[in-house]
Amino acid sequence: MVASTSLDVVPDDPTAYKTQAYWEERYKNEDSETTFDWFKTYAELKPLLNEAIPEKSASILMLGCGNSTLGEDMYKDGYRNITNIDYSPTVIETMKKRCEHMPEMKWEVMDIRDLKYENESFDVVIDKGTMDALMCDRGDVWDPSEELIAEVKGEVDEVERVTKVGGTFLYITFGQPHFRKRHLARDCWEIKVQTLGDAFHYFFYTMHKERAVNA
Repeated sequence: MVASTSLDVVPDDPTAYKTQAYWEERYKNEDSETTFDWFKTYAELKPLLNEAIPEKSASILMLGCGNSTLGEDMYKDGYRNITNIDYSPTVIETMKKRCEHMPEMKWEVMDIRDLKYENESFDVVIDKGTMDALMCDRGDVWDPSEELIAEVKGEVDEVERVTKVGGTFLYITFGQPHFRKRHLARDCWEIKVQTLGDAFHYFFYTMHKERAVNA
């Protein structure tokens, strides 16, 4: 496999990250063996993920999987019940073929703001950098636009809905708590934050769903 770096794929206009067209074009022009992981790899996240997901049989939803190796590496580590979604048909088809030797993995084309699953379908939902793409905006990070707020709310509302009571939402990002907590806050969970890295920090947010939506 060929790993690309963030410098290889940075668009001239950062708001392009929010569009399906950008991702489709990017994945169509990449080799089928190319991989790209935002932020940390599974090897680096393994201690935190193993602690947050102690049961290897847990049903896991991976939001905006792209061509990351996270799902594959988790599968190899024993997590077999993984559903990967992305709104790029190209990357989903590529990943299906690349992971055809992992028959229990599921791959579906879907928008994270409009999940086609029943309420309380998953034990764990993971977002590694996907929400950050929705937040690529030219506005003031201290005063985000109504459009940005609505788009992120759409994702978090759907995550809240499809996560089982007793389940967990995990979010890995470079977004600092004072910028992210406002978007993640819900009545059904508390937000726990762990910091990774030294010179440049990443953040591992854990939201454990304690009660049903609107309960």
